Amino acid sequence: MQFIVDAAKESMDAALAHLEKEMLNIRAGKANPIMLSGVKVEYYGTPTPLSQVANINTPDGKTLTVQPWEKNILADVEKAILIANLGFNPMNNGESIIINIPALTEERRKELAKLAKSEAENAKISIRAARKDANSEIKKNQILQRTFKKTMKLTFKI
Repeated sequence: MQFIVDAAKESMDAALAHLEKEMLNIRAGKANPIMLSGVKVEYYGTPTPLSQVANINTPDGKTLTVQPWEKNILADVEKAILIANLGFNPMNNGESIIINIPALTEERRKELAKLAKSEAENAKISIRAARKDANSEIKKNQILQRTFKKTMKLTFKI
């Protein structure tokens, strides 16, 4: 019985962790290095996360700077940021890439609110599914226990 409860709790915790990760990816107007976490750079023929080939900093609340460890991949990093379709316009200054985070428009705020609501609903659905699975397993387990007890009583009476 405890195993079923632990498995349900683990599944629910995973749903919440996924929700946290998705909420961090939602851009709310302030520069954050996590915004570039999904960007993959072609590095010696292998798609590599940007954070593994460059330093990503936030000098202020509206700017991200990306400084690759190797200067020869600067153009590849810029191209990868553009391809990621994050709505950013990277500027290459020869040593690093500067990304100015545009201010949010009312339309974009509404879109982000819908996205956040959708992600929260997906997490709720996952948690409900885990609870439903746990409840059905517990009921199945209880029915098996009752059946086993009845069978044992009949066996000993004979």
